[in-house]
Amino acid sequence: MRDEIKGMVFGVIGVAIFSVTLPATRIAVLGGLDAVFVGLGRAVVAALVAAVILVVTRQPLPPRKHWGRLVAVAFCLVIGFPLFMTIAMQTVPAAHGGIVLGVLPLVTTAAAALFCGERPSLKFWAVAFLGSALVVGFAMIQGGGGLQAGDVWLLAAAVWAGTGYALSGDVARVLGSWQVICWVVVVSLPFITPPVLWVLPDVDWGAPWPVWTSFVYVALFSQLIGFFAWNRGMVLGGVARVGQVQLLQLFMTLAASALMLGEDIDGVTMIFATAVVGVVALGRRMPVARR
Repeated sequence: MRDEIKGMVFGVIGVAIFSVTLPATRIAVLGGLDAVFVGLGRAVVAALVAAVILVVTRQPLPPRKHWGRLVAVAFCLVIGFPLFMTIAMQTVPAAHGGIVLGVLPLVTTAAAALFCGERPSLKFWAVAFLGSALVVGFAMIQGGGGLQAGDVWLLAAAVWAGTGYALSGDVARVLGSWQVICWVVVVSLPFITPPVLWVLPDVDWGAPWPVWTSFVYVALFSQLIGFFAWNRGMVLGGVARVGQVQLLQLFMTLAASALMLGEDIDGVTMIFATAVVGVVALGRRMPVARR
């Protein structure tokens, strides 16, 4: 099996794990947990688990030249994306959020070109813009002709996530796939612990078990384990190309939202989701030069 195909397989596994993030987060915040606690507290839990993994496997400290990039990834994937996404889930359905986050592949492609030495072809860029245009069009239709406040938060989250994905995939080529996310969540602890401690007294510890189960999922799977496969996929298949797999997350998130939250999936949503997945299939055929 070629590395590109292996990368796509690992990318699909990572996307499958990430696809439950939006509905799980919505269950947590609607169930009474504070948005800051969910958005940043999940990384505190992930960091504690990651620290144990690093110690048990006796991982050496990354070279000093990589620490700046690890900190940048932490601000993108541990602080920016989770916090903005959690705020959005307070006001918009998870299924809707899954469509809006369909701009992630375009942002990831742009970040790959800027930071990772990848050179997508003009045809690849055209396909990426087409997919993003479909996503923004859907958001505006659902919002009655304009973007909702939750859409703005989701688009901001997409910018942070796409940039973090590209930087994470690039440094994973040197440090290793699972090692990168472990170091990223550990290095984020000094930044995320104070705000989590600040809101800790207001946490509803008596929330129902589905609420806490959802929180545990986003902490261990969305913030940690999912990146084991996702980073490996980007290392093997390239950041820009594997990044397009994120558009497949649409169907998975729609299914998870329907099952976990009982959200209705109307015909317009399915039409846009199908069109976007078609764009992924088309982008798979477009050339991307890698260093």
